[in-house]
Amino acid sequence: QVQLMESGGGSVQAGGSLRLSCVVSGDTDISYCVGWFRQAPGKKREGVASIDSDDGSTTYADSVKGRFTISKDNAKNTFYLQMNSLKPEETAMYYCAADSTACQITTMARVVDALDAWGQGTLVTVSS
Repeated sequence: QVQLMESGGGSVQAGGSLRLSCVVSGDTDISYCVGWFRQAPGKKREGVASIDSDDGSTTYADSVKGRFTISKDNAKNTFYLQMNSLKPEETAMYYCAADSTACQITTMARVVDALDAWGQGTLVTVSS
């Protein structure tokens, strides 16, 4: 069982950048993948990017490819989402989630209600 806590959200103007962090605690010796998701008011939770904690392989939603980068620091049990060229429509609550089975972000998004653990979310606001 792992626990996750996000930080790094805030307000930024369109075109700006933010880096989100997700600290994982608990049973971190197991193999798992971490995904970043976002949910805007009135919309479904959307998968953004994922990373395998073992080999570092990554997957991205098409909408963020080339602008967002997911990474990890195993020594700190921390996963990052670097977001560049942010758009106003990307204003949302951003969450990280962990799962021991699903790893590609499309798969994680399909089974979103069954993922092993979630953080509490961090709010990103992008103004025009």
